Amino acid sequence: MSIQMYIVYFLIVALIPLWAQYRVKSTYSHYSKVAIRTGLTGAQVARQILDANGLSNVPVHETGGVLSDHYDPRKKAVFLSSANFSGRSIAGTAVAAHEVGHAIQDAENYSFMRFRSALVPITMFSSNASWVFLIIGMLATIPGLMLIGIVLMAIGVLFQLITLPVEFDASKRALVQINQLGLVASDELPQARKVLSAAAMTYVAAMAVAVLELLRLILIFTGMNRN
Repeated sequence: MSIQMYIVYFLIVALIPLWAQYRVKSTYSHYSKVAIRTGLTGAQVARQILDANGLSNVPVHETGGVLSDHYDPRKKAVFLSSANFSGRSIAGTAVAAHEVGHAIQDAENYSFMRFRSALVPITMFSSNASWVFLIIGMLATIPGLMLIGIVLMAIGVLFQLITLPVEFDASKRALVQINQLGLVASDELPQARKVLSAAAMTYVAAMAVAVLELLRLILIFTGMNRN
């Protein structure tokens, strides 16, 4: 790969996540200032959806940070950032509903979520170990070590791939729930969809970067074998 190609490659790898982060932050910032007509906080929205789906035992907690919202399958609890927990906005409603979507997935034993959870400890190991094998393999010109690193990195790419249907399905469930339960007006639903679509792009971007890096390393490995 020429120097020019490397420059183009690294620009693409750098710009894809930056674009995704910009989109989610700008969209979230805009709709966090748009009040929801129900006047409900994100915590109240989450509570209503959970109760409507027979998950009254799942608590909703406030957590620090910005866009740190998540569902913890180990604690069986929904965590919402302060702005979404107490805020009464389109963004807060959409994000809260999305995280509850994960709680519903967990309760229904959604297969992709189960698979992703099973991959978490393996991915944590492989993501750290892969670069050790890759760096030693490249510096010492040992194709076997580099191949081990590529296989370990491929596990991380698989994790990113499995994450996509989990996140898209949670957003789909969120939109269905807030619509059916009357938590948004008909003209607010497209706005909530924009928030969730922007957030989903961060996962798509992460997947794209992971695939590009894996392909680059495979090309280096095949070139090493050729030589």
